[in-house]
Amino acid sequence: MSISGSLYNALSGLSAASRAAEVVSSNVANAMTEGYGTRRLELSSRTVGLSGYGVHVDGIVRDVDEGLIESRRLAQAGVGYGDTKSAFFADLEQVLGTPDQPGSLSGRLARFESALIEASANPASEARLGNVLSAAQGLVSKLNQSTASIQAARVDADHTIAAQVEKLNSGLQTIENINNAIQESLARGLDPSSLMDLRQQNIDELSSIIPLRQVPREHGKVALFTPGGAIVLDGRAATFGFSPTGTIVPEMRVDPGVLSGLTINGNAVPTSGARSPIAGGSLAALFEIRDESAVSAQTRLDALARDLVERFQDPGLDSTRAVGDPGLFTDAGGAFVPADEIALSERIRINAAVDPEQGGATWRLRDGLGATVPGDVGNGALLADMTTALTANRTPASGGFSGAAHSASGLAGEYLSLIGASRRNSEAELGFAAARHETLKQMELETGVDTDAEMQKLLQIEQAYAANAKVMTTAGELLQILMNL
Repeated sequence: MSISGSLYNALSGLSAASRAAEVVSSNVANAMTEGYGTRRLELSSRTVGLSGYGVHVDGIVRDVDEGLIESRRLAQAGVGYGDTKSAFFADLEQVLGTPDQPGSLSGRLARFESALIEASANPASEARLGNVLSAAQGLVSKLNQSTASIQAARVDADHTIAAQVEKLNSGLQTIENINNAIQESLARGLDPSSLMDLRQQNIDELSSIIPLRQVPREHGKVALFTPGGAIVLDGRAATFGFSPTGTIVPEMRVDPGVLSGLTINGNAVPTSGARSPIAGGSLAALFEIRDESAVSAQTRLDALARDLVERFQDPGLDSTRAVGDPGLFTDAGGAFVPADEIALSERIRINAAVDPEQGGATWRLRDGLGATVPGDVGNGALLADMTTALTANRTPASGGFSGAAHSASGLAGEYLSLIGASRRNSEAELGFAAARHETLKQMELETGVDTDAEMQKLLQIEQAYAANAKVMTTAGELLQILMNL
């Protein structure tokens, strides 16, 4: 090998060592950076025949475990789904209240029952009759407020869907642009690792909304699919479509087209069930809340209101009422018709005949809703019959409750129990998804930058650089000897 060849070899070695030091410094500096893939310098020998031509820097390789990242992203979608569902049921349970809370639905029913019992024991007491009216109004108010809260949750879900769809469209367009930038960098012979880091971060931001699978494509690009089969990005980003609604009432459903569904590139897609392409993320959970969970909660609340109205609308309970007249609890002031059950808990009101503020009188609670004049102040039979009507076991006519007969309090208890069970189930699912995500995240971090290993590499690089520099010094001295001959 000639002296000039030795110089060239040493020079290429110095260049490779410098580049390796640059890679190590980048790894160490980004040891805490989210989404950063460890860089590794790829080298190869430039040898032709017996003549050495030094070392060639093939490029920088970004080392990441794509399978692990995909599993973590799917777990992240599970966390998004579970967190959204559990938050809804926790809020709903808080609105309805637990039986030990005086202001809860069960507590209001218990207070109403207690007021009836106390009034029947002393029917001449105007104060006790007033307590019956107050307790009944409190119960009605709780039903009205619960309905408003359920519909508000549907509106919030609808608005959040719109925000997440906008975030999806914006994020996917960003990822498409990064794909193109990576292709351009490779074509120009530049290192696209930083762009790949940025792409991973952007994909991660969308992974809690919908589950995503990443597939490599030519020129450093990637395609994105959902486990349900939707093509989210392949060359061009898909466009998600959704139209938010300003107001939602109990009668509004997605089936008649009143509420917006989801479209991908203009094609309607199912948002729930086994055929849904978005199943598993927070977006699917929001659609489920708006169109299923909240609707089911409203249906059962309406059934509970119907049970209460029908108990006191029974013609045999109060002989002073004319046939077809409403009972103590009314449907917006009128008699309840089973065909109009939807949103009954929103429309339920106290009969104006017993409410002094509406021109009625509390003595009608004792003497009958249809009574024109006060009767025997010591006659508590009607109040006792009302208590019996409230506590009698009765099979609910709707709502999907169990087929067992319940008192009014028992039916409310079953309703609250169903909500509580849904909350516990969603929290259990969230706990499992969160533990899985945390485990996979920790495993991913363990495959990241190992600063101890990088420091060892740096020592080797320092030694290699010094050795190559020594070769150049020696070659220079040899050349100087030749020059002095």
